[in-house]
Amino acid sequence: MITTANTTTLSLNKYEFNYVEKGSGEKIIFIHGSASDRRTWNKTIDTLAEDYQTIAYSRRYHWPNKKINNGADYSMQQHVDDLKAIIQFLGDEPVNLVGHSYGALMAIELACHHPELIHKMILSEPPAIRLFVSNIPKPSELLRLLFNKPKTALSIIKLGATGLGPATKAAEAGDMEKAMRLFGKAALGKRTFKNMSAERREQALVNLTTAEFTGSGFLSLDAEELEAIQIPTLLLNGALSPKIYHHLADSLGELLPNLQRTTITKASHIIHEDNLGAYCTALRNFLSN
Repeated sequence: MITTANTTTLSLNKYEFNYVEKGSGEKIIFIHGSASDRRTWNKTIDTLAEDYQTIAYSRRYHWPNKKINNGADYSMQQHVDDLKAIIQFLGDEPVNLVGHSYGALMAIELACHHPELIHKMILSEPPAIRLFVSNIPKPSELLRLLFNKPKTALSIIKLGATGLGPATKAAEAGDMEKAMRLFGKAALGKRTFKNMSAERREQALVNLTTAEFTGSGFLSLDAEELEAIQIPTLLLNGALSPKIYHHLADSLGELLPNLQRTTITKASHIIHEDNLGAYCTALRNFLSN
């Protein structure tokens, strides 16, 4: 039987996090991506709470939490530290982490340094660009990558030129609706973004901040650290996602030693929203084995 969701706040690391908890059993913590908040997981936890204790929280600065202060850095290290504190607060046992995009990258970062906190990981299209280039790629980095992995290099260049670069300029100019459109089309693909509901676009808009575009960006990824991760991991791609996510997943697949991969049909980057049934089936099969 599905229990009633319990929405509350948690004070950790001098900040208050809004989260929802539902069900009982083995713990799953859900970590949302950019332009999102805990609401992206509502249908997922409704489904999985039949068998698991599901916990979805809104990350620092995301709805309905306190907004970022002017001039403050949107720091991935801070977000990883928050995740660590939440896991430790919830109990002594390792938890299952389910991360989407930025949230999936956070899970990888935590796994590199605190694997004892994690039982299993389910990662949806982590933007592991820092395996190859800086947050603002240097020409020498791109040239090296063009020689070694030309498809990956071209997809990163395209993302910067048609998505992140213009979106950042729009955000700096204070036009967050334009930034949302540019970022959304680059991250999801034009067709998927066009088909987004008005409600989901509003969720994206309320969670976009200039600070995320202009902040310190992603943490670097070390290939040797990734090769040392022994945590059972499921890496998911959406069949309709922009090619960059597939290229990056291929590279992660060469490094993570205890990895399974699944492609979810009829889904783009927000896999759990696009094809809920197939997504939850993949999670259940992985977690039950």
